[in-house]
Amino acid sequence: MTWIKTIPFSDADGKLREAWERERALYPGEYATPTGITDEAGGIVASHSLIPEALYHAFATFGVLMSADLPLNRRQHEMITTVVSVTNRCFY
Repeated sequence: MTWIKTIPFSDADGKLREAWERERALYPGEYATPTGITDEAGGIVASHSLIPEALYHAFATFGVLMSADLPLNRRQHEMITTVVSVTNRCFY
C-alpha cells in the first residue's frame, strides 16, 4: 500500500487509463493477471498514477526489455532480472 495519493484504475480518466493499458500490453503474457488491471494493482505502478506519462515510460521499459522478439530467450531474461534484483538488494 502506498502512502502517497494514488488514483485507482476504476477512477482513471482517459489519459491515465490509456497509459496503464498501453504499458501493460507490452508485458509478456505470463505476467498478465486473470482479471486484468484492477484497483488492487496498487504498489509501485499506482504510485505513478498522478503522472500518466511517467507511469507509461517507466513501466513500458520493462515490457520492451522482456519482448519475445529479442535474441534472448525467456530464461535468459529472467536470469538477468534476477541478478539485477539481487545486486540492487530488492526483496521482490
